[in-house]
Amino acid sequence: MKKLGLLFRESSERLIKDSLKDAQNLFIINYSKVSSPDLSNLRQVLRNSKARLFMVKNSVARRALKDIGQDAVKTIEGPCGLVFVKDDPVETCKILYKFLRDHEQFKVESGYLKDRVLEKKDIEALAKLPAKGALRAELVAVINSPLSRLTTVFKHNLNTLTSYLEQRKDKVNQ
Repeated sequence: MKKLGLLFRESSERLIKDSLKDAQNLFIINYSKVSSPDLSNLRQVLRNSKARLFMVKNSVARRALKDIGQDAVKTIEGPCGLVFVKDDPVETCKILYKFLRDHEQFKVESGYLKDRVLEKKDIEALAKLPAKGALRAELVAVINSPLSRLTTVFKHNLNTLTSYLEQRKDKVNQ
């Protein structure tokens, strides 16, 4: 019969692997000296954005994450947390960096986005991206701009043609 601690570590490792298959996006955080109520608030905010924070022992995290790359596993030091993201990783980055501004001890160590290991600078760049709605508005404006110009040119040419035809009609009628 296995010991309880070993069963717990094996089930945690299996849970991490299953969560990574479902989410495909992951951020590794270090939460040393962050209070439990603050972490509970972070969990709630992450849950609202379809992300999940999972606290785990470093040895279990290293074993479970060894498949995604050595660079991500190297960053696991101190109290480790894994943030699994199912929906929008940019929104989760923004939440983590907002929490980071309020809690100096909190750190976002690295991440895993689909098949790519992210470093701190990559995650910070993701956090600085505009919101999805703003990006869509910019795209619509970029698409709309040439069409607006083309419409203006056609309208100007049509007005010129109409003016010419009226002048011609007036000359013929005189």
